[in-house]
Amino acid sequence: MRILTFAVPALLLLTVAGCAATTGGDRYAGELQILTEQCSARGGILAPTGQLSGRPQNDNVCKITGGASRLTSGG
Repeated sequence: MRILTFAVPALLLLTVAGCAATTGGDRYAGELQILTEQCSARGGILAPTGQLSGRPQNDNVCKITGGASRLTSGG
C-alpha cells in the first residue's frame, strides 16, 4: 500500500510533464525561415530535395535563379 502512495503521484507527475508545452517553439519552421532568407539574399529560391530528415538544411537546397556568372564575355 505504501508503494501506491508514492507511485500514483509520480505517475501523475510524469503524465503531466509529458503533456507540457515545449518552450522551444517550432524549431524546424524557424530554421527553414532563416534558410529561406539566406537563400533569397543570395538571389536564389529554396527548393525541396525530396528528403525528409527533419533537418531543413538537409531537406532543402538553394537554387540560384540568376545573377553573376564565372564565365566572361570574351571581351
